[in-house]
Order: sequence, then structure tokens, then C-alpha cells
Amino acid sequence: MVKVPKIVFLLLLLGLPMVSFSQLFDKKWEDIVLNSNDDWFASPEAKAIAENVLLYQRNIGAWTKNIPMYKVLTDKEKQELIAIKSSTEDCTTDNGATYLEMLFLSKINKQQPDQRYELAFLKGLDYLLESQYENGGFPQFYPLVKGYYTHITFNDNLMVNVLTIFKEIGYETNYFSIKPPKETVEKAKKAFEKGIDCILNTQYKQNGELTAWCAQHDEVTLLPAKARAYELPSLSGKESAQIVLLLMSIENPSKKIITAVDKAVSWFEKTKIIGYKEEVTKNEKGKIIEKTLQKEENAKPLWARFMELDDNTPFFCDRDGIKKKSYAEIGNERRVGYAWYTHEPNEVLKKYAKWKEKVAVSSANEKKKIDLDYLVVAQDGSGDFNNIQEAIQNAKSFPYQAITIFVKNGIYNEKVKINQWNTNLNLIGESKENTIVWFDDYFDKINLGRNSTFYTPTLAIEGDNCSVKNLTIKNTAGDIGQAIALAVSANRVLVENCNIIGNQDALYTSGENAKQYLKSCYIEGTTDFIFGDGSFYWQGN
Repeated sequence: MVKVPKIVFLLLLLGLPMVSFSQLFDKKWEDIVLNSNDDWFASPEAKAIAENVLLYQRNIGAWTKNIPMYKVLTDKEKQELIAIKSSTEDCTTDNGATYLEMLFLSKINKQQPDQRYELAFLKGLDYLLESQYENGGFPQFYPLVKGYYTHITFNDNLMVNVLTIFKEIGYETNYFSIKPPKETVEKAKKAFEKGIDCILNTQYKQNGELTAWCAQHDEVTLLPAKARAYELPSLSGKESAQIVLLLMSIENPSKKIITAVDKAVSWFEKTKIIGYKEEVTKNEKGKIIEKTLQKEENAKPLWARFMELDDNTPFFCDRDGIKKKSYAEIGNERRVGYAWYTHEPNEVLKKYAKWKEKVAVSSANEKKKIDLDYLVVAQDGSGDFNNIQEAIQNAKSFPYQAITIFVKNGIYNEKVKINQWNTNLNLIGESKENTIVWFDDYFDKINLGRNSTFYTPTLAIEGDNCSVKNLTIKNTAGDIGQAIALAVSANRVLVENCNIIGNQDALYTSGENAKQYLKSCYIEGTTDFIFGDGSFYWQGN
């Protein structure tokens, strides 16, 4: 009787083709998930691996990393996995963990629908949502593990992978075959936007100029942070590339995103290494035994994985954490066992020109559209304009339909004037408490003679059929004489849910037979704090 090897017996028992499974042993889990075609996901082989994926998932929704999912499990191994289902130890998104398993479940569910795949995918999505920091970043392990693992992790594309899931789910692109409930879709969209904010907030400034990102950033200060002994605070040529590609994938990017990409691309151009090629030597078994940097005139540009924060100089380290100028100076173990150079920014540079063209067309179309009826003001660059007066100056004069200028929360230190030709304009703040317009002009500061008072308003409304809502309008000159916060000299004007704060002459109204309506407004001042020859109807809270 011929003795059948154990692994072959299990394959036969499962009815799986041995050739396909043996081929998988030569592949990485990432390659199986990303590069297998749709037909393969319809195979019995894929279904057998899916059973492993379900077994390895912990109750919290995550997986651990570096699991050979294609490995045939014994009954004992299956029972061991079931026994640790409730454990949260080593649950992670590092090295593609959780991301790859969720992608696998989506792909096989498309070919072989199974409610268990859907439930496992949704549980994984809940885990990702729960693991996000309030500032939008992600740790390497969740629940948190002490040490550098708590840092916001861009290393090995951890955060880019997670945000890619949120993007596809939140914007309902149909990339995934499994559809979460509407409430979860909204959570994913908000989580993606928070993550992008975190990316923008961690982009490193070198001598005041935006550059790139470190592989990990402190979860509190957002500054570049150390991980393993040879992974020191630095600017990363590798991780930064995938971050920029993610930013470039966003439809209708904000000005802040566009600036972040532009500055990162400038940094890539500045730091690329020309005329050198990384030569890799392998033994007969395919194992890397040496790496060297060789001159080659026509080689593709290279980037160092680690560069100094102050001047972009590449550096390399052994496990002792001591910086070296070249990787020829470090030991063979770290030299061949780590990726010190990368070509990944080439993909960014390759796509950049086309992206800029697309953004320019999109911005022109959006500008054309918003010129009709809607403008956004935001100090952080996420709107159409950074200050209110600039938005008013760009609004159409005497428009046939109303124009709305929406002002995001912030303190706007500027004088604002809605001109006589800016009729039919609605100036709306995001919130009365946090959208504040202030300035400090007063009689003696203006110094234009007896009429200087009328040049002092922080906000002046001269256009008919206008409204102002949800703002705090303040003259900050103090108790120093005439200093107007709000001046209204137009007809059919509504001021609603606003704080009007000043000292002497805080609110001025004028206009013969003009109709002016103040609703739910708080007015604060001292001498003659409401004055003028106008008539208005004031309805309090």
C-alpha cells in the first residue's frame, strides 16, 4: 500500500487541484489577493482558502499579520484558532493585515456569494473604524500595544491601505462587492476625510516649506517619530509616494490637497538620485546575498528610504541605530534584509502632469459653476477663498439669482463690505459662536475729519436684498470712541442669528424708507450703541 503524504491527502479530501495549491506556496499572500483573476476566485481552491480566512479572523474583526492563508490546516490547528477567537493579541493592519483579508473576502463573495464572507468583511470594517485616532491617524496595532506601535503609521502603506477601503466604501464606488448599511457608509466617508486631514497635518515642513512624510509620526505631536532602532525620524522616499498617489486619487481636491501634492512632487524632484542602479545578487536558491549601488547612466531615478529632516541627506543604519552615509557601511544582514532604496516616486512623477491637467479642468469647471450661486470661504485653504472680502469681490454683480457665500468657522481679521452692486447676496457663517469677523478701526485711527465714524465698520452692508446669518461681527477697538461693528444702509436686509459687539456706536442703520430686519440677534455696546436715521424691526431670541 502506497503511503499518501499528509498534505496531499488533505488536498484530495477537499477535492482541490494539487497543482494549483503547490503553485500558491511559491507566492506571497499579497500576490494571491491582488493578482489572481476573477475565474480563480470562483475556484474550489479559493473557497478552501476563504475558510482559512474566516478561521483566522478574531472576534474583534481583525487578523494578525504574515499568515500563509493558503496553508492546509489540520483539525488540531483549526481548534487552536477557534480557541483564540476572543483574543485581541497581535490584531493589526501592519504588512497588509486585515486589508488583504477584507479584499479577498470581497473578491470571492463576488464569485461565490456567502453571507459569512459579508459578515466577516463588515466586522473587519467596524474594526478599522474603531481603530482610528480622533486626529485621523492609525496605530500599527489595535488594541494599542506599548512602544512605537502607537505612532501614526504610514510604514508599509498601512494608513494608505485603510484609507483606500474607507474611500471606496464612503464614496460608494462599487469597488467592493459587499455593501455596508448606509450608516456605516457615512462613517467610512467621515473617517476617510479625517484621515486625509491627518495626512495634510503631518506633511513635514523643512525651513517653512512643505516636503514629504516620515514612515511614522507621533500620535500626539504629529512630528516624525522613531520606530525600530534603524528606523529613525526622517523623510521617506518610499512611504511618501503612496501617500501622494492617494491624494491624487481624490476627485475635486481642495486647494490644500493640491498644494500638498505640488510640494511633495517638488520634493521628489529635488531628492531623486540620478545615474545609479541598485544591483541585487542572489544565490542559487533565489535568496538575496548582496546589494550594491552601481553607476549606470540611464538608470531610472532612485530615492532613499530615509533622508535627514533638515537637508534631505540619505542615511542608513544597522540595528545599533548609528547613522551611516551609505549602505555599503552597514552590515550585510541589514543591507540585504531591508529596502533602502525605492523607485515608487517615479509613478507619482509619471502621473503628475496628467493629474495637474485634470485638476485645472476640474477647477475651471467648478469655478464656472460656483460663480453662479455658491462660494466657500475657509482659512485652511479648503474653500474657494481664504477671506470674505475676496469672495465678495469675485461674486457676480447685480445677479439674477441669489449668491451664497458660506464662511467656515474661524476668526477673520478683516473689514468686510457688501457693495451696492453686490445685491441678492447671502453671507452665511458656519456657526455664530465660531465664525467671527472682527476689526479694530475707530474714529481717531481713521482720521478723516468729522465723518470718520462712518468709515469704521467691521461689516458694512450697502447691497439691497442681502442677508447675513450665523456670524459674530465685532469691532475690537475697545472703549476708545466711535467704532462701528455693523453698518446697514440698504433696503430689504435680513440680519439673523448674529452677535453684534462693540462699544460706542456698535450698530449703525440708515436708508430712507429702507426695510431692515434683525432676528434673533444679540447687540452689545455702550454710548449710542444703536444709532442712525434708519428704521429696522428687531426681534430678539
